[in-house]
Amino acid sequence: MIFTTSQFVLFFALFAALYFATRGRARKVVLLIGSYAFYASWSAKLSLLLATSTLLDFVVGRAVHAAEDPTRRRRLLWVSLSGNLGILGVAKYYDFFVVSAGQALTGLGVEVHPTTLDLVLPVGISFYTFQTMSYTLDIYRRELRPTSSLLDFANFVAFFPQLVAGPIERAKHLLPQMKAVGTARDGDSSGWALIAMGVFKKAVIADHMATVVEATYQQPADVYAPALWLGTYAFAVQIYCDFSGYSDIAVGVGRLMGVDLMQNFRNPYGALGPRDFWRRWHISLSTWLRDYVYIGLGGNRRGARRTQINLAATMLLGGLWHGAAWTFVAWGAYHGALLAVARVRALAEPLCRLPRVVRRLGFFHLVCLGWVPFRAESWSDARTILRTLLNPAGWDVGPWFTRVVAAGEARYLGLIAIVLAATVVVQWRDGGSDDLAARIWRAPWVVRAGFVGTLLVAAVLLAPETRPPFVYFQF
Repeated sequence: MIFTTSQFVLFFALFAALYFATRGRARKVVLLIGSYAFYASWSAKLSLLLATSTLLDFVVGRAVHAAEDPTRRRRLLWVSLSGNLGILGVAKYYDFFVVSAGQALTGLGVEVHPTTLDLVLPVGISFYTFQTMSYTLDIYRRELRPTSSLLDFANFVAFFPQLVAGPIERAKHLLPQMKAVGTARDGDSSGWALIAMGVFKKAVIADHMATVVEATYQQPADVYAPALWLGTYAFAVQIYCDFSGYSDIAVGVGRLMGVDLMQNFRNPYGALGPRDFWRRWHISLSTWLRDYVYIGLGGNRRGARRTQINLAATMLLGGLWHGAAWTFVAWGAYHGALLAVARVRALAEPLCRLPRVVRRLGFFHLVCLGWVPFRAESWSDARTILRTLLNPAGWDVGPWFTRVVAAGEARYLGLIAIVLAATVVVQWRDGGSDDLAARIWRAPWVVRAGFVGTLLVAAVLLAPETRPPFVYFQF
């Protein structure tokens, strides 16, 4: 069930009628049933995995808190970690590692025939797995007391606005709000502004950019460098508007229900460097990796060399989290390298003296180059695209322009230019969608209604006929 479909509009209308008609425990039950119904719209069977992760960490979390012996506490923690990562590993990574190992052995002259499971990837499994693990890890660190209510914990894990694509919430922030569901707290109507912005980003901008990306990345060996650069810029806009659009809708829907979700984006293309970028892009994942992986490995407390190793390991895991493919690993390694270089003082200090506009534009292009392996269909395609983008000999604009016009694709050139310019300029503000929504909601009601209505009507009228699913649904 996708946010930008009439199916979800009907679902939420029926759900909201029941949700606001109830109080107390009954409202919590309605929320849980609604969340599982939302998830079951993809697969009722895979809801069992969601329930399994919920029960596992609810029971283990209470056991870890009650245990005083450090060895027992560590063993219980490993029960949670191995259970969650085991489910995630089999469902998402088993075939990838088996096939990769088979290919490596074949390259060494050992003929093997690996057996794959060909499982359907449970939607959102990477998100809710990290969310439940953070609960147990916080209890193990004595930073959180476990809840005694399975209903509250189940709603924390399965809260449908952010279930399948985040933000990855922490129990310290969301669990108390799940406990408060059913009280007299009213929803916040400013959620409508976030929903309208998110729908517009996805349906009007991201989905149109997807057409350009597909046209240029489908057969990159036959595409000239200017077109590939346009396709790369288009994907930078697409993935940002797609993912931040989902997050805006999720936060907005939660806000209408009286639940405050964290902001997941804060104008990432306005970043001045790699550290700044990861404070702005997919904030819930970057902070999760920082708190539970980077700091867990020692952070920057064990010298410069160990810090670089910890950064590399953290970003490799971040890349692999996105998908079972070497292209995602390469993307994570690339950003790990950028973070490592940024810590080299001899290189960082001269860069910091450059004008901010130069630093922003320069780093934006580094991010765009990183999106190439992320989006490419294969590692071979990624190498082809990168070679073409960085090879001056490929800049023969004449034949490319003639081909684009003949194919009827010239209409996209102006669209890309306008959207790219608007995206980059807007990103140079330090705020995000939440800041804009707050300003809109301080205006008179006519302005608020006009803002929401205009964006929603535009989304209906300007959306392309083919509407691809949200990019992060595959993770």
